[in-house]
Amino acid sequence: MEEVQQQQQKRSWRSEAKTAYEEWQVEEGIPRYSGSYIENLNTLELGNWARKGVKGGFVNLAGQELDDAYVVEIPPKGQTKPEHHMFEEMVYVLSGRGTTTVTQADGVRHIFEWGRGSLFAIPLNSIHQDFNSDGSNPARLVAVTDAPLVHNLFHNTDFLLNDSFQFKDRLNVDPERYNGGGKFLAPKRWETNFVPDVLKFKLFDQSERGAGTSVSFELAENTMAAHISEFPVGTYKKAHAHGPGAHIIILSGKGYSLMWKKGDKEKGRYDWHVGTMISPSDRWYHQHFNTGSEPVRYLALRFGGNKHPMGSGFIMEYGENGDQIEYEDEDPEVRRMFEEEVRKNGAVSKMGAVPSRKLNS
Repeated sequence: MEEVQQQQQKRSWRSEAKTAYEEWQVEEGIPRYSGSYIENLNTLELGNWARKGVKGGFVNLAGQELDDAYVVEIPPKGQTKPEHHMFEEMVYVLSGRGTTTVTQADGVRHIFEWGRGSLFAIPLNSIHQDFNSDGSNPARLVAVTDAPLVHNLFHNTDFLLNDSFQFKDRLNVDPERYNGGGKFLAPKRWETNFVPDVLKFKLFDQSERGAGTSVSFELAENTMAAHISEFPVGTYKKAHAHGPGAHIIILSGKGYSLMWKKGDKEKGRYDWHVGTMISPSDRWYHQHFNTGSEPVRYLALRFGGNKHPMGSGFIMEYGENGDQIEYEDEDPEVRRMFEEEVRKNGAVSKMGAVPSRKLNS
C-alpha cells in the first residue's frame, strides 16, 4: 500500500515553488496529513490552530489541490473563533453536540443545533462560529472545502479571509433549511443547508451502481455537493472512476476498498471501519466491499453538484458514458477476494453467480 500512496503523490510536472495554498497551510501551523486515506478521523492527532482557537489538522488526500479536508476538536463548553472566507465549506459531525451560528450582513442570525451524524454547509463568506454544548466531552468535526482551488486562483489571503462581500443569492433562503427542512429537486436530490442525521436519512434505489441505495445533497447553494450510499451485508459496489476530490467517510459497517489506475495490474487495498476517510485520485478506479455483519453506509463530500454544475471534469459519470465496470466485466480476482474475505468474517455472500458477459449488438 505504501507504494500505491507514493505513486499517487507524483505529479507529471510542477515547479519547485510552493502553491499559494501550500504557503497558507504552512502559515496556519497545524499538522497536515496526505496519502490515500485516514484510518480513523476520530483519533487523528491535531495541533493548536490559532486562527480558529481550537485544535485542528489538514487532510490533503489523493495528491490533488482542488479541495481539501480539515478536522477540528472543540473542547467542552468551548467554541471556535468567528470567521468568514471566500471558499465553500461542508461540515460533518464526527462526535459531540453543539450549535453553529451563521450571521448575514443585515444582522439576521441563524442558529441550529447539531450532534453526531449531522451535516451542514456554511453559505459562502458568511460569518459563522461553532459551539460545543457539552461540558464534559470534546466535539470533533470534519469539513471539506474548496480552499486549495480558490487559494491558488486568487493567491491573496487577505481577500479570501477578510473581504466583506455578501452573496445574497446564497443567504436569502428559506430559514427552515437551517432547521433540517428543504425540498427534493429530484427523487434522489435533497436541497437544504442542514441535515440533522445522515445516519437515519431515507435513501433510494441505486441499482445502476450495484447493490444499494443513495441520496444526494445540494447544500447552501454550493457548487460542491454530497451524497450518501448504503449497501447490504455480503455485497459490494461496482468499480468506477471519476474526477478528483471525493472525500468518503465511513458512517457504519466495515470492509475494504480497492483503488487502482487504469492499466495497473496491482490494486491497492484499504481496510476501513466507522470513522475512516478515503479519497481516490483523479480517474483512478475504486470499488467498495462490505465484509461485516451490518449494512455499510458512507458519506461522500465532493464536487459534482447538479444545481450549480462545474462542468464535466467535476461530474461523476457512470454507465455507458462514464467509467464504470460492470460485474460481468470485472477482473475475476475481485470476486474471489471478496468471497474469501466474507467467509473469514463468518458472513455469507449475496452476490450470486457472476453475470454473463454482454454480447456486442
